[in-house]
Amino acid sequence: MRPSLPGHRSSYPVRRPSPMVRLSMSLPRPPRRVTETTVPLADLSVRRPITVFMVTLAVATFGYMAVLRLPVELLPDLSYPTLTVQTVYEDAAPLSVEQFVTQPVEEAIGVIPGVRSMRSVSRSGLSEVILEFDWDREMDFAALDVREKLGLVRLPREAELPRVLRFDPTLDPIIRLAFAGERPLDDLRQLAERWLKPRLESVLGVAAAKVRGGLDPEVVVEADEDRLAALGLTVDDLASALEAENVNQPGGTLQDFNAVYLVRTLHEFKNLDQLRRTIVRTSAAGRVRVEDVARVYRGHRDRDEITRSGGREVVGLDLHREG
Repeated sequence: MRPSLPGHRSSYPVRRPSPMVRLSMSLPRPPRRVTETTVPLADLSVRRPITVFMVTLAVATFGYMAVLRLPVELLPDLSYPTLTVQTVYEDAAPLSVEQFVTQPVEEAIGVIPGVRSMRSVSRSGLSEVILEFDWDREMDFAALDVREKLGLVRLPREAELPRVLRFDPTLDPIIRLAFAGERPLDDLRQLAERWLKPRLESVLGVAAAKVRGGLDPEVVVEADEDRLAALGLTVDDLASALEAENVNQPGGTLQDFNAVYLVRTLHEFKNLDQLRRTIVRTSAAGRVRVEDVARVYRGHRDRDEITRSGGREVVGLDLHREG
């Protein structure tokens, strides 16, 4: 395009700029998110301090009162959800007990609802079936269900009726003590019964102290049957003479004006010599004493249990707590 002088008209056409075409594209807008207005806990605590303080104070107060009223016991009362069905079948072998007693009982009571586990022990002449129930099971109703099922069981005639036993943990001792020393076991048992037991039972919370094990002394009169027969006596004559001479029984009361006296007959053996010199029979031929027809000495009762601690035989004391 050439420039034009002033006052001079150009003959060239003037090219005008062509209009520009604008293309507009609209992009999709992201969807609007609807957000809920939430107030953080920190903001609420700052905005309403009195409300938060009162709630905190109430929770702390009730918690403190609950702690003060919460019972605390070293050995709390527990009721284990366990029942034992015990059946006596005398003079029966363990296999016979299992076949004729244990299995029928298991089949009958195994369908009771709430039974968690079941185990059994078959011994000579005895069957035991132990049932464990859920902790939320009412044991009184469970025992009724067990007795109802046992009424339908057919057992041998020689077997006794099954007994339903409930385990009571309060019957178990809370402490077991072992009493040992250089003295003989019979002396240790006497010390435990006469000295330790009364003092332990006087402790607060102890209901009873039971002595177990050791040797329980007794006086043994061993009769000579040949000697008795030669003198025309029997063992019953010897026992009657000892019983008549060893007397300790009340004799009533005696009133004297404002006083009342208790009358008792005391004639017990103090030592073995008195027992040996007891007269069994008096006749023209002379007196027959115990020492003539029997041997008297100190012995021990037949033991049904032995208590050991660390491999050494001791005297045991079981302490039971108050219910």
